[in-house]
Amino acid sequence: MASDLAFDALADPVRREILSVLAGRDECSAGELSAAISRVGRTAVSSHLRVLRTAGLITERRTGRFRMYAVDPTGPAQDVIRLLQELFQSSLDAARAAAESTPGTDRRAM
Repeated sequence: MASDLAFDALADPVRREILSVLAGRDECSAGELSAAISRVGRTAVSSHLRVLRTAGLITERRTGRFRMYAVDPTGPAQDVIRLLQELFQSSLDAARAAAESTPGTDRRAM
């Protein structure tokens, strides 16, 4: 399942940070990402980009001698978001049901 690869890729905090930086920009190079995330070198950034690309979370576009990276809006990120929304909704529904079954609970706070 594509979302399994996406979750595996997002398990690393550096990859989550790379994805966060990319989400705030149209696209950028590995060098720009390395500069934005100063604690990680360019070689490590390139390795993380490879994992994110393999998971389908980002795209790569070659322009001259540079490779430009961007978040893939059609990739499994949408599946991951949908799954997380379902999990959060289930948790919210369970919490609401537990609160409603507890005597003396003020429902207006929900």
